Amino acid sequence: MIDLSAVGHTAGAPSTDDVVLVHDYLLVMRGAERTFEAISACYPDAPITTLLYDSARTEGRFDHRHVRTSFLQPVAADQRRFRSFLPLFPVAVNRLAVAGARVVISSSSAFAHGVSPAPDAVHICYCHTPFRYVWHERERAVRSFTAAARPAARLMLGAVRRWDLRASERVSQFIANSEITRDRIADFYGRDAIVIHPPVDVERFSAEPDPQDYMLAVGEIAAHKNIEIALAACERAGVKLKVVGGGPDLPRLRERFRNAEFLGRVDDRRLVELYSGCRALVVAATEEFGITMVEAHAAGRPVIAAARGGALEIVTGETGVLVSPNSVDEMAEALRATDWEGFDVAVLRANAERFSSTRFQTRFVDTVNATLGLAPQRPGSARKTSHEMVTWPDYPVPDAEIGFAAAGEGSSR
Repeated sequence: MIDLSAVGHTAGAPSTDDVVLVHDYLLVMRGAERTFEAISACYPDAPITTLLYDSARTEGRFDHRHVRTSFLQPVAADQRRFRSFLPLFPVAVNRLAVAGARVVISSSSAFAHGVSPAPDAVHICYCHTPFRYVWHERERAVRSFTAAARPAARLMLGAVRRWDLRASERVSQFIANSEITRDRIADFYGRDAIVIHPPVDVERFSAEPDPQDYMLAVGEIAAHKNIEIALAACERAGVKLKVVGGGPDLPRLRERFRNAEFLGRVDDRRLVELYSGCRALVVAATEEFGITMVEAHAAGRPVIAAARGGALEIVTGETGVLVSPNSVDEMAEALRATDWEGFDVAVLRANAERFSSTRFQTRFVDTVNATLGLAPQRPGSARKTSHEMVTWPDYPVPDAEIGFAAAGEGSSR
């Protein structure tokens, strides 16, 4: 926990009695949850509100806090099956208890920014990404359903997107985790955002690296993480890959790539060891930011990554290799041709220090305090970008909002 007086805590800034903190769901400890943990440490007495909470799988990190959950908690608080309740999440988040707070701080990659603050409250949203499955990865989400279920899936996802747009209008200020997320907020919501890169606990990577004979991939084993591309590239290059993480694609990929080692989810101590021992971290996905890349640098190891999204803000020629997105051949060639032991450990670690938890918390608290001194931003103040705004003809949405109105969603998000 940081001392707020040491990070520009200004007169008139909120006390923790005035603040409520919101996160989508606290079911595992991945990048978004670690970022939320750093945010919550800035307001140590503020209550936490979330749709679903699993104390054991979040390693007890929020056990000392007052955590309030939604009406879905008794039936849906399970990482393996919570997605099946997606149509009910807009209803549930709209009913979360935030009305008494002067300041609402949400951490959202899907639903948390859909809470309903009091009319005179300030709502600051740290956005990891607009909900990918109703925006930039909608078609991929639809393809995950059976052919017979796809028409209904389109209706449901379209309804969630309409709700999502309405919810964005209740946010006073967006904070984006990267430039690509800032662009998406502008494109999808018509809103400006301040960029504050996520925090990384770089101090826990203090051991000297001891590179061995494997590459490493870390992340959710799901379609949007492109783990299959990393596996195929390593197979083609004839290098060993260890994969950390779980997810819906794990059984299929384990069967397909017999030479890779799938380790499942590991604890922090084991993950530090794996980073230290890898030749390089392999990232094939377009990451909104990419905390694992910073962790690899903090451990003194380079990165090979797709040249898009957060990798462009983290990886330089001195800290790794960038390759064309979705190119198995180019990634395989770079895996073979690069001298992975030739990177300067001091340079790698200095690069990681740019994203330390202390720097994040300082910037975050200062931004909250500055926002409270300004009139809340509203949708008319979108910045101009080189992107065209997404319009409904590009993303057709049906008139029927199946399920939500009948469930009492009303005018939420």
